[in-house]
Amino acid sequence: MTVARHYVMHAAAGQDAVLETALGGLADAVRKLAGCEGVELLRDIGNERRFVFIEKWASVDAHKAAGEQLPKDAIAPVMGALDGPPDGAYLDYLKIV
Repeated sequence: MTVARHYVMHAAAGQDAVLETALGGLADAVRKLAGCEGVELLRDIGNERRFVFIEKWASVDAHKAAGEQLPKDAIAPVMGALDGPPDGAYLDYLKIV
């Protein structure tokens, strides 16, 4: 069962370019983890400080196990550029009939 882990993040004032770069580095690190099936990074067209980071995983358990494998230095630059904690959720992929 493939699942998505979806995060919505807001950059602190003046930190949108920093957050974009940090999320790019995080995406590279996440892609290498066992169970990861892809990563997408999007920016809100109407709000350049709002980013959506979507990870595609083989399962929720694969995502949780990968968290322990993620280098801590991969997440620190992201956290330093945020204006508050990210909003995250697990999502199911639905088959459209």
